[in-house]
Amino acid sequence: MKQTSFILSMIIPGKRAPRNNIDVYLLPLIHELKELWNTSVKTFDACGNEVFDMHTTILWTISDFASLGTLLGWNTHTGLACSRCNFDTTPRKFLKGGKFCFMSHRRWLDRKHRFRLARMRFDGTIENRNPPLPISKYDVLQQV
Repeated sequence: MKQTSFILSMIIPGKRAPRNNIDVYLLPLIHELKELWNTSVKTFDACGNEVFDMHTTILWTISDFASLGTLLGWNTHTGLACSRCNFDTTPRKFLKGGKFCFMSHRRWLDRKHRFRLARMRFDGTIENRNPPLPISKYDVLQQV
């Protein structure tokens, strides 16, 4: 019988946050996860009263936008803040406050969705573009 275990791990750094050195901070965890993925560890399941081979992986991370930028090495304070859209985004800067907003979010909706045609509710345009293409591993490495 295959066992599945979930472990919730939280990293909430304070004033001494690693910032751009998050890779150095997480490196021991990454090494250990790789080892536990490739080789198993005998683990006791107290509920089933049996021993099983445990493998590990990271399924996803949940982060606020600023932490996501730090984790991905992506600058979330500019017009290229969306890590999914990458360079294929259309930022607008608010006149007051200087913050960026992104009007290209309607691209993800179904082609016939009413918001794609709602000029006055957004920026005065109709959204006809398709969602951005997925970014390849090669493109990511080139950007790094």
